[in-house]
Amino acid sequence: MDYFKSGLKTVLGTPVVEDQPSGADIVERLVERVQNSTLLTDRRDACRALKALTRKYRVEVGAKGMDALCLVLQQDRADAEIASYALGTLGLIMHDKLYEEEEIPAVTAKDSDKLGERFTEIFIKKKENVGLVLDYLEEFDFHVRWPALQLLLQLLTNKAKDVQEMILVSPMGVSKLIDMLSDSREVIRNNSVLLLTLLTKSNANIQKILAFENAFDRLFYVIQEEGNADGGIVVQDCLNLMLTLLRNNISTQNFFKEGNFISRILPLLQLPLIDEWPIQRINNVHSVLQIIRTLVSPTNPAQATSSCQQAMYTSGILKALCDLLVATGVPRNPLTEAIYTVAELIRGHNDNQSFLESVKSNENPPKDILLLLLYTMLSDKQPFDMRCAVLYVFQCYLYRNDFGKMKIIQKLLPLEKEVTETCISNLLCRGLFNKEPLNCWFSAVALSYALIDNPEGKEKLLNVKLSSSDNEPPTLLQQIVISIQTNDRAQFKIGYLMLLSTWFAHCSLAVESFLKINSGIPYFITQTNRLENEEIEEIVSGLSTFVMGICLAFNPDTVENFKKDSLRHLINKRIGVETFVDKLNDVSRNESYTRASKHPQPTAQDSNSLLLDYEFCKLFKMLEGMIMRALNTLPGQDDSEKLVTNQKQIEELNITVDCLKNELSEKTNRIEELCRLANDFRDDTDRIKTELFRLQENHMSLIQAYQMKENELESYRRLLEMHGIWQNENSAANQQQEPMVSATVIAGGLPPSQQQQQPYVEGTTTHQQTLEESFRNDLNV
Repeated sequence: MDYFKSGLKTVLGTPVVEDQPSGADIVERLVERVQNSTLLTDRRDACRALKALTRKYRVEVGAKGMDALCLVLQQDRADAEIASYALGTLGLIMHDKLYEEEEIPAVTAKDSDKLGERFTEIFIKKKENVGLVLDYLEEFDFHVRWPALQLLLQLLTNKAKDVQEMILVSPMGVSKLIDMLSDSREVIRNNSVLLLTLLTKSNANIQKILAFENAFDRLFYVIQEEGNADGGIVVQDCLNLMLTLLRNNISTQNFFKEGNFISRILPLLQLPLIDEWPIQRINNVHSVLQIIRTLVSPTNPAQATSSCQQAMYTSGILKALCDLLVATGVPRNPLTEAIYTVAELIRGHNDNQSFLESVKSNENPPKDILLLLLYTMLSDKQPFDMRCAVLYVFQCYLYRNDFGKMKIIQKLLPLEKEVTETCISNLLCRGLFNKEPLNCWFSAVALSYALIDNPEGKEKLLNVKLSSSDNEPPTLLQQIVISIQTNDRAQFKIGYLMLLSTWFAHCSLAVESFLKINSGIPYFITQTNRLENEEIEEIVSGLSTFVMGICLAFNPDTVENFKKDSLRHLINKRIGVETFVDKLNDVSRNESYTRASKHPQPTAQDSNSLLLDYEFCKLFKMLEGMIMRALNTLPGQDDSEKLVTNQKQIEELNITVDCLKNELSEKTNRIEELCRLANDFRDDTDRIKTELFRLQENHMSLIQAYQMKENELESYRRLLEMHGIWQNENSAANQQQEPMVSATVIAGGLPPSQQQQQPYVEGTTTHQQTLEESFRNDLNV
């Protein structure tokens, strides 16, 4: 034919015009070859050609060839090459991005960016398809396992939730994926880490299975092989997978702690000192710190957090982090994250709080680490996020630390002998009246932490006087009230008002001292009645209202002009109950309040948005209702005479309360013990469920293997029957009656001389022996 075409070109001088087949036609012909060709080589060549065309004609290959490729995976598993082509082609079809050379038909152009997702949806409609891909992961051949892994990655990327459920119910599905972490080929091992990260995302059941299948141990082994924190991107991927397994999953966290994996974190924090950290080391260290914070997060159950904090202290992780804080050359991001991590390691844990207090710097003379951190918080030159992190450390250091709180208050009290050495208390007092608003805000909030649940400290703080050239130096309270009135910046006022609110709450003596300041209440009434034009001014006005409400609720009725009834009447007359309530509601409706009340860690993005504090929001929420009730109480209902009348009842109730407290303490201890037992039983139950699930998977796989062997035996039995070798029960009985059968009969009655010359044909002894040997070999396989 080509000869005639060339002849026409020569005679006519012009090329012969013929219709070129379109891409869809070519794909259709190749798919037909895959489906209908009887020769394996033809099907293999067609699959190879389809793979080559997929990048350009993905829509056509996916629409017409997906079923044919799945059929190849089912029927031609014995041939690694054709399986590799089929898996690779399916992976290209499911790709979540467009190829540069891809031709998109006009019909699908609108949703071309979702082609991979749509093909994935079609592929997983048949659940057995996902099982097929998982089966191919068992093949050690790189050219089979690698495309199967890539295909599964694409399926999880496009339809994670659906594929997760299919893998979860597939026999030994998760176990097959975990086994790939032990693959000696790095490219498969590294990509299996990415695959497991996608697989475990937002699926607690799969996370538990991976944890109980010893995934942590395998990941730490890979991290160690890659060089710990100084390793490459693989270390970061392994750490991210660990983080996914641990985050918001108490079962995996308990397994991590009980398996002594916390101690294996330490080598990742023992870093050689260098002047400039590589980017990958920064990322790796950040991931390690995220894992530690996940284990000791304040949102975890208190008992679990405390046990992890103790394990971090015992294993030396807290010390390693403190060494990192005082080391030189640590970049800003990991240093800030390390400060946050140390904060949560010491939060509410007295041993860890005492350890941090004892840590000294490497300077000469050495300084307390807490003092150095406060210098950082009050320095304008330091990054804003680092200053917030130091405030969080101070909050966690004083959280349930009565000794630390009183130590700070005691250092502020006047002493007979003047002390020149700088301490934390002096730094906070200086910052409280600093000209920079952020320093004032940080100092006011930090000092308020020392007053939380500290009634003795609140009363002693009233005796603090500031050094002044005047004969009568002002008290700390008087100076704060003066500063509120003289400073126009809203951030100054908000910091002072939060400090006063914490100070006055549940402390009638502090309220009395404030009411004795003549300019105090009139100024706050003026602030409440201001018409606000900005959101930040609403907060100032609302906090002024809140302080007046606290003075009303905890009023000792000892200041003549501002007794409860008088103050209530003044509020009704000068402000109005509705306005007063609206001002309080303005605070709780503010975005800053909503953001600050979610987590103890400061979350402001910049200094201008740092307005309210987490602990203050807790106080506001607790006292808001009490202030409303005090405001709506009728005059005379809280007279001192009525209080005296009820004093005896109160004393009796106090005795009863003490008895109940003792009983409650005993029951609390019992409950804690039962909770520990319940946690142990829950963990045991999870392990047993996982083991049961694993055994069920093994059982299913054994049943499938048994059925396959049964089918093989049945096929061999039929083959032997067909050749007259297999004997049924009747023929066996006959054979018992006639045990001696001559070789001549078996060979078709030929004499021995002719039997030796008999060619190899069916029914001969040679043929029988060959079949028997083949049968034995197949059985052995």
